[in-house]
Amino acid sequence: MPAYAGGAETDQLDRNTAAPPSRRPKPQRSGMFGSLRVRNYRLYASGQVVSLIGLWMQRVAQDWLVLELSDGSAVALGVAAALQFAPTLFLSLWAGVLADRMDKRKLLLFLESALALCALALGLIDVTGVAQLWHVYALCLLMGAVSAVETPVRQSFVVEMVGRDQLTNAVALNSMTFNLARMVGPAVAGVLIVVIGTGWVSIINAVTFAAVLLGLLLMNAAKLYRLDPVPREKGQLREGLRYVRQRSDLVILLVLVFFISTFGLNFFVTLAVLARNTFGGDADAYGLLSTMLAIGTFAGATLAARRSTRGKPRLRLLIIGALAFGVLEVVAGLMPTMWLTGAMLIPVGIAMMTFTTTANATVQLAVSPEMRGRVMGLYMLVFLGGTPVGGPVMGWLAEHFTARAPIVFGGAVSIVVAVVGGIVLARRGGITLPAYRLRLRRRARR
Repeated sequence: MPAYAGGAETDQLDRNTAAPPSRRPKPQRSGMFGSLRVRNYRLYASGQVVSLIGLWMQRVAQDWLVLELSDGSAVALGVAAALQFAPTLFLSLWAGVLADRMDKRKLLLFLESALALCALALGLIDVTGVAQLWHVYALCLLMGAVSAVETPVRQSFVVEMVGRDQLTNAVALNSMTFNLARMVGPAVAGVLIVVIGTGWVSIINAVTFAAVLLGLLLMNAAKLYRLDPVPREKGQLREGLRYVRQRSDLVILLVLVFFISTFGLNFFVTLAVLARNTFGGDADAYGLLSTMLAIGTFAGATLAARRSTRGKPRLRLLIIGALAFGVLEVVAGLMPTMWLTGAMLIPVGIAMMTFTTTANATVQLAVSPEMRGRVMGLYMLVFLGGTPVGGPVMGWLAEHFTARAPIVFGGAVSIVVAVVGGIVLARRGGITLPAYRLRLRRRARR
C-alpha cells in the first residue's frame, strides 16, 4: 500500500509532495502560456477547444429542448440536470481508483468516444421528431454516467502531460479553453437553434469529438510524466477516503467546494429560466446571458494563468474568490433588466473562476502522486455530486417564487460558507486573515 503522512494539518495545502527523482519533469520556461510549449498538452488543448465548443452548443440545445418538451417547466430542467450529474455520486470515486490503476490516455480515448455516441443519439431522435421528455432524461443519465468516469480521469491526466512545475498553469489554461468555448458555443447555438433546430446542434457536437480523439492519438506517450500504475489491491477506495479524512485542510476545502458548486454554480438551470420566463426571450436570449457569463469566466481564467507564473495557489485567494462570487451573484440576481443582468455576469464569472481554478490546482498539488486519481475523484464528487440536489432545488425556487430567487439564494449560500470557511482555516493556521493577523500582533505586544 502507498505510504502517506496523516494528521499534518498546518500548511499541507501549500506544500508540494516531491515526485521520485526519476519522474521529476524537466523545468519548463515560465510564462502565461508556458504549458503550451509542451507538445502533448498542446495537442490536448487544441482538441479540447473544438470539442468544448460543440459541448456548450449541445448544452444550450438540450436545455432548450427540455423546456420545449415540458412547456417551459423549470422543474423539468432541474430534473434533467440532476439526472446528468447523479451518476457522479456513485461513480466518481471508483473512477479515481481507475485513474490510479490504468493508462489514462487510453481510458480517455474510450470515454470520449462513448460521449460522442451519446450526443449523436440525442441529435438523431430530435431530428427525426420522435424525441420525448423521457428520452432526453434517459440520455442525460447515460451521458452523466460516462462523464462521471471521464472527468476525474481527465483532471488527473493534466499533470502527466505537463509535470508538477506547470500544473497550476495548465489548470488555468484548461479553464481558459473551457470558457473560450463557453463564450462561442452558446452564442452559436442560440443562432443555430433558430435556423436548423436543436437536433442538428447535438449532431454537430458529436462530430467535434473527433478533434479531442485525434489529439489523444497523436500524443507521444513516451514523453508523458507518468508514475507507475498503482497495483490492484483491495481497499484502495477506502484508503483514498482515509487519506483525505486525516487531512482536515483538504476536508475544509472540499466542504467549501461542495456548497458553492451545489447552490452557487447552477447557472445551467437559472439562466435558461431567467431568459425565457422573466425576460420573455428566446434561445438567443439564453445564449446571450450564457455568453456574458462566459466572458467573465474567460477573463477570470486568463487572470489565473497570469497568477500561475508567481508560484503556488494560496488559500487566501480561494476564500476571497468565494466571497466575491457570492456577493456579485446576489447583485446579479437583483438586476432589473436582461442587459444589466448580463453585464453583472461578467464580474460573477471572474470571481467564479478565481475560486474554481485555485481550488482545483491547490488540491492536485497538495496530495501524494499515487493518491491523485482517488482524491480528484472525490473532488469531482463534491464539485458535481451536489447537482442532483441543487438542480431540483433551484428549479423549485424558480417555479414557486421567481427566476431570480435561485440566483440570490445561491449567492447567499456562497457568502456564508466563504465566511465560515475563512474563519475555520484562519483558526487552524491554514491562512491568516488581516483582522486575525492584527489580533495576533496585539497579543504579541502584550
